[in-house]
Amino acid sequence: MRVLILAKEGEPSDTATPRPPTPEAMAEYQKFNEELVKAGVVVGAGRLSPSSQGKRVRFDGKKRTVIDGPFAESKELVAGYWLWDVRSIDEALEWLKRAPYDGGTFEIREVSMHEGA
Repeated sequence: MRVLILAKEGEPSDTATPRPPTPEAMAEYQKFNEELVKAGVVVGAGRLSPSSQGKRVRFDGKKRTVIDGPFAESKELVAGYWLWDVRSIDEALEWLKRAPYDGGTFEIREVSMHEGA
């Protein structure tokens, strides 16, 4: 099964110069990512641009409204993602619990594999 790991982040993704991780923290992140790749779990990953550069489209019947960022609900912003190929949500949880983060919220969502989805 494929799952999308959404890294939620507040204000740091909207600042012009976000605080970079320490070299030690980067080494831990890289080591964890290497373990994921070696295990064949990672399908894709990336960090998203600040919400100030984003757009939302609101659907209301036939009407489409484009909303320019930044978006006010900073606790709900997605800052980055991983796309993983795992056997179960439990396996994804076990991997995510091992991630070397000391803050933030991550959400695991199964990717629907229905035709036409």
